[in-house]
Amino acid sequence: MFLSTHEKQLDAKRRLLVPQDFRAAALVPFDGMGGFDGLYAFALKSLGCVECGGAQFFSHYKKIVDAQPFGSAPRRILEARIFGDMARLNFDTAGRMTLPDALCEQFGLKDAVLLVGLYDRFQIWNPDAYAAHLATQEAELSGVLTELGL
Repeated sequence: MFLSTHEKQLDAKRRLLVPQDFRAAALVPFDGMGGFDGLYAFALKSLGCVECGGAQFFSHYKKIVDAQPFGSAPRRILEARIFGDMARLNFDTAGRMTLPDALCEQFGLKDAVLLVGLYDRFQIWNPDAYAAHLATQEAELSGVLTELGL
């Protein structure tokens, strides 16, 4: 599981030390798919962050794509957006991964970043963008809790 929020530093080569528990979660096999010494990542443009995870994360998106008929327009769009934009980021011997230039530029990731655990995946945020995102979520939380009867 990917839990908690970690503040980390990107070095000059865009390397990011991934917390040990996040690395361990990324390596867990899921649904017949083995893990590798790294994780999958892609730009979650709708939120303004990078979303990452292991085999379970990949499997979730694969099932969404597989639910569409082969060759259909929705499937082609999803394949290009999900798999075409996804990167496999390997861990080095120190437990770091290197973020692609394009993702760093797109989301303003430099120096400090936040890794936010979301159970089966995690997100990498610019701290200022995440603060704005949390403010928006806080405004919506009351309504969500009311709908759920909590």
